[in-house]
Amino acid sequence: MTVTQPKGFRAAGVAAGIKDSGKLDLALVVNDGPLQVAAGVFTRNVIKAAPVLWSQEVLKQQRLKAVVLNSGGANAATGPGGFQDTHKTAEKVAELFEAGAIEVAVCSTGLIGERLPMDALLSGVDAAFKELGTGAETDLNAATAVMTTDSKPKQAVAKHDSGWSVGGFAKGAGMLAPSLATMLSVLTTDAVVTPEVLDRALRAATGITFDRLDVDGGTSTNDTVLVLASGASGVEPTEAELTELLTTVSLDLVLQLRADSEGATKYVDVTVTGAAGEADAIAVGRTIAEDNLVKTALFGSDPNWGRIAMALGRVPAEIDPEKVAIAINGVTLFAKGTPAADRSEADLSGRDIKIVVDLGLGDGEATIYTTDLSHAYVEENSAYSS
Repeated sequence: MTVTQPKGFRAAGVAAGIKDSGKLDLALVVNDGPLQVAAGVFTRNVIKAAPVLWSQEVLKQQRLKAVVLNSGGANAATGPGGFQDTHKTAEKVAELFEAGAIEVAVCSTGLIGERLPMDALLSGVDAAFKELGTGAETDLNAATAVMTTDSKPKQAVAKHDSGWSVGGFAKGAGMLAPSLATMLSVLTTDAVVTPEVLDRALRAATGITFDRLDVDGGTSTNDTVLVLASGASGVEPTEAELTELLTTVSLDLVLQLRADSEGATKYVDVTVTGAAGEADAIAVGRTIAEDNLVKTALFGSDPNWGRIAMALGRVPAEIDPEKVAIAINGVTLFAKGTPAADRSEADLSGRDIKIVVDLGLGDGEATIYTTDLSHAYVEENSAYSS
């Protein structure tokens, strides 16, 4: 059990007919309370999908009864009609629970620029309502229903010794970059928590997990991470405890997203230390993670630290070349402005690669999670809409 492991939640995943393949394509997650506290973070892309605009608005109430999610269509760049479709979807869910549409968040994922088949979607809401339940199979169906180019569902759960837990699922395989990735994620907790604490804890957790995933530099129009709190455990953790468990589950999901990202053959951690501040560390890490010359070298298992030096050197951050050190898989290859070891000493033959860049200037640090750039990534993304 994952998303329904915390007490007070039910979920379902059904085949509504949104996808031509007939696969699962609509999920519903319901908070039965007694609390219905919620928080969310969303894409920072200026072109936001209708479900993002809707869910941002309803989250101002910091309360949700349910979340409905569909794959098979992003409902992005669809104009006023697309927003009306999102509103109708929320109204349909609310009607089944005798709630208000303002208590329902909506998430969509898939191809940008096409309206959703609303007859199928609304019928799917009815079907999902009838299938609501708890348990491993139910949770798996919900996690599977949000998949697009994913090859497998992503789920995670963590339990606290005092009797409360956090669970959740996520989807995403491409268009993955900071600002949340092309990704939907629903997290649940049965902790007793105030809206203000939940919001701060979610932002703290996603800031060092989902926001640090950068596979290809693409920030989606639909990125959404929601957390729902039921209070059903009766336990009120400290804010630090809540943040820690949300971070644990979020990082678990992020690493699963990276592992299943399109065409990936290497899992790469880019850690920047010694920066003048955290913002500089993040900027350097992101630039290295997104650089195509770095990524193709990693695909070829080539410890070409010169490409890393080039990438970090073009970042508008405080950098002193005489203080920079670059290490790959534990071998320092560049330091104090000169080569420090033969590049052949760094072994990149395995799947896991750790790049550490020490700027030698301060205490700022950050880790960005990325991958290599392979033939398979190009092939899959060159044919996505067809």
